[in-house]
Amino acid sequence: MSRPFRFGVSLIAPATAAEWTARCRRAEELGYDVITVADHLGMPAPFPSLVAAAAATERPRLGTFVLNAAFWNPTLLAREVATTSALTGGRLELGLGTGYVPAEHEAAGLPWGTPRERVDRLLRTVEELERLLGPDGLPSVTPWPGGKTPEPGDGGPPRVPLLIGANGDRMLRIAAEHADIAAFTGARTGGNGTLEPLTAAELDGRVALYRKASAAREEPAELNLLVQIVTVTDDRGAAARSWLPRLPHLTEHEVLELPIVLIGSVEQIVDQVLDLRERFGFSYLTVLEPNLEVFAPVVRALRGR
Repeated sequence: MSRPFRFGVSLIAPATAAEWTARCRRAEELGYDVITVADHLGMPAPFPSLVAAAAATERPRLGTFVLNAAFWNPTLLAREVATTSALTGGRLELGLGTGYVPAEHEAAGLPWGTPRERVDRLLRTVEELERLLGPDGLPSVTPWPGGKTPEPGDGGPPRVPLLIGANGDRMLRIAAEHADIAAFTGARTGGNGTLEPLTAAELDGRVALYRKASAAREEPAELNLLVQIVTVTDDRGAAARSWLPRLPHLTEHEVLELPIVLIGSVEQIVDQVLDLRERFGFSYLTVLEPNLEVFAPVVRALRGR
């Protein structure tokens, strides 16, 4: 049986307090299930932004999508997670990734490293968070009154689900072992922080590798896909052609077939989303902030399905 859909939006533009409040409330009004914040320089800082989002809303979950592991000391990150989970009323979902923009590391004075070193860094972060937060995600770094560490079922802090963003073989295996939510980028990283979309066949291969690695899990993870392009139109070809200058290695037909691209009427996009769940298992889709309004009719059409 398929998982019910969840839909998230990644808010990426800096804002005043009033603008941020209005944006988060609008996402809730439109029916989004998760409000997330990225971890890029020049964008809102994740944890204070999520605390503000919690104050502005009642229903949506709140997530980092995704933290750049190299930016964070694991012990200090555990403190941020515990505090943010408490201040958001237990609505936090923690997303982690390796980062893919070398210039951001240079600007922050942090080492970039080889692909292996970046994955090693993420794995150490995950393992340290599991140690510090406890096997059930309880923030044991935050003392309770009387010094008692809560046990599962004590009514204490709720478990913080872990999302890992992955595409490479080793990252997919790490996600299979550790993540409650496996987030597929739907793209490979190129030089200088660029992303190259995966074809549907290539994404089939990524999902197959993940499923093989996670076959021993008692509870399957939720699968997420970050959708990069959403265009509601009656002329799919014209909309696809407008993206060809940015995707010069693809044809119009190939753009329309990309899993991270949703182009067509609302009804056609609904069918595409249903196909993403049927073919790949993606029941949790995230769109970028510029697509907040345009994707909302699809969210409404698929509510509860």
